[in-house]
Amino acid sequence: MSTNEDSPGRFLQRHHHITLCTGEAQEDYDFHTKILGLKSVKKTLLYDGQVPIYHLYYGNDMGDESSLVTTFPMRHTGLKARKGSEQVSRLTLSAPVSAIPFWKERLEGFGFEVRETERFGEPRLDFQHPCGIDYSIVGVTDDIRAPHSTGPVPQDLMIRGTHSIEVSMRDSELMDEFLQLAWGGSESQTDGATTRYAIGQGGSGALVDFVLEPQRKPGSWAHGEGFIHHMAFQIGTHEEQDALKAYLEGMGFIDVSDVKDRGYFDSIYVRTPSGALFEATVTHPKGFASDEAPAQLGQEVMVSPQFEESREELVAQLGVLKD
Repeated sequence: MSTNEDSPGRFLQRHHHITLCTGEAQEDYDFHTKILGLKSVKKTLLYDGQVPIYHLYYGNDMGDESSLVTTFPMRHTGLKARKGSEQVSRLTLSAPVSAIPFWKERLEGFGFEVRETERFGEPRLDFQHPCGIDYSIVGVTDDIRAPHSTGPVPQDLMIRGTHSIEVSMRDSELMDEFLQLAWGGSESQTDGATTRYAIGQGGSGALVDFVLEPQRKPGSWAHGEGFIHHMAFQIGTHEEQDALKAYLEGMGFIDVSDVKDRGYFDSIYVRTPSGALFEATVTHPKGFASDEAPAQLGQEVMVSPQFEESREELVAQLGVLKD
């Protein structure tokens, strides 16, 4: 068996984005932009399928990799998800450790129930998205990523991006092998039933935490309101992405997707042994600035190709998002 030094998983650098299936679109937009203070980087539509669903991107000023939270607001479809094991179960976001009191007061001021906890020696605030998805803000001392600079939260207190993800799983052995041999991860710490792996150089924005919960019932995988759909990781080039796909298939993961053009990046997807869906993503050269000027990012709805002819009708159907 080859080692992770030989695996193309070593090309994975850090998180790219995380994608959630949320509830009502305006509620989701307000939560991320007005409460968490993230920038609306892109408004577009889900590329897969024929039912119109917003795909909303939130992050820092330019939507840099690992700053991005993306959502599919699903309320209008009537589809509901079930949270459980075998899926990404929690998103944690990085903020300066000195900002934790500010965020507790801010979230409670907006009516959120906030629980102060600690894991891996990191102070954190646990709360939920309005649709019930589990979030945490984690206090980090050395995160140098640039925050959104013109939002409702001062820069020195602002969220820097993703910190870690938590994956709920019923058994750990096969996922440990996958992380270390295929995904370039290295085990760094344990805290009770949780094991942390670092991707690439590690640090905030490159962490995966696996929570062993053998008695928890499996959650759903299909699109539906109220769960985290997948986690995407940044990989540098298409050649590295192709090598990773071939390596995964050689390990027996023959359901690795073909490369899918997502407009601003190209992605492959694999269902991991934990059940969680992972993605390896190559950003297009101009990224989110490929169809909007940098100063106008996230202002207009950029309609995906299959919906272009009925843009106005679809936006009216989904509802115009108000800042």
